[in-house]
Amino acid sequence: MIDFITTKQAAELWGISQRRVSILCEQGRIDGVKKAGIMWLIPPDTKKPEDARTKDIRQQKLVRDKM
Repeated sequence: MIDFITTKQAAELWGISQRRVSILCEQGRIDGVKKAGIMWLIPPDTKKPEDARTKDIRQQKLVRDKM
């Protein structure tokens, strides 16, 4: 049987809030996540999703540097 971690455990591992983990689950940004009733179940080997804001900032900088 596969073990899962909770949003609280993921938040502690990743250094973000439990609410932020829940939002990432709702947005489908965490691979392998399952919902059981009101609880999100996250595979323990799942990596923290990359911050989408960081990617946008890097992309904007690359575009500016090419000008």
